[in-house]
Amino acid sequence: MSLENLIPSVWAARLLANLHKALVYAQPGVVNRDFEGEIRQKGDNVRITAMSAVSVGDYIKDAPIADPELLTDAQTVLLINRAKYFHFQIDDVDRVQQNPDAMDEAMREAAFALADEADQFVASLHTQAAAANLIGSDGDPVDDLDTPDKAYEYLVDLDVRLTEANTPRFGRYVVVPAWYLGLLRKDDRFVRSGTALGEKALRNGEIGMAAGMTVLESNNVPQSGSVYKIIAGYAGAITYAEQIAQVEAYRPEKRFADAVKGLHLYGAKVIRPNGIAVMSAVRPA
Repeated sequence: MSLENLIPSVWAARLLANLHKALVYAQPGVVNRDFEGEIRQKGDNVRITAMSAVSVGDYIKDAPIADPELLTDAQTVLLINRAKYFHFQIDDVDRVQQNPDAMDEAMREAAFALADEADQFVASLHTQAAAANLIGSDGDPVDDLDTPDKAYEYLVDLDVRLTEANTPRFGRYVVVPAWYLGLLRKDDRFVRSGTALGEKALRNGEIGMAAGMTVLESNNVPQSGSVYKIIAGYAGAITYAEQIAQVEAYRPEKRFADAVKGLHLYGAKVIRPNGIAVMSAVRPA
């Protein structure tokens, strides 16, 4: 593909679509993306509005009910504080002789690289989980995950922490590394995708169901030394917003090549710490 066919708005949309296909921690259903707003540059703010709680009263027959309560809204600000770019060139000779679709492939690779950075950032927010929702710690991690039974049962414990924190039941997830998933697959209680889940659209990285939660696999599970952070939650706990702010194509002055650069702006914020539960665990030997 030549630069004559590279329309910035079209390629920005295509880049964002490929990025969404690669996200795990920052995908819809794991985070809330209802407040994207109009993002133009790093430092922009996205305002998140939440209504106050609604009171419930006892109804008494033939008695008047109370006057309507006034609901108020409160705003919190999501700062777009992350800016990542890509910038590459493809030599004319390489493009013609080796791969006519080199530009398409390079743009897909750029999207995957941007998604990897965004996922790591969102995963790092696990440190803001409510203290009551933590199982283990860096100094005292779970270290007895030596059987499939235990791997499953610790997910049950995470689910219980979420329930005790009044987290909604619908849409709960847990993200695990490959080795943890390997243990779960050996447990008959683990429901694999393609069986009971086969009739619904799957999220990126989705493998199956366990302990009432959707199980997703990622290589970006946070680590502190040898301690892995197994994160469970629901989409309402974290808000995420992003934008491909710019995609520019040009011919470098001193090269016979096509070059493209792009800018990815994003930010994330924990708005309900009670909606995240984290287990600190070490991989069994």
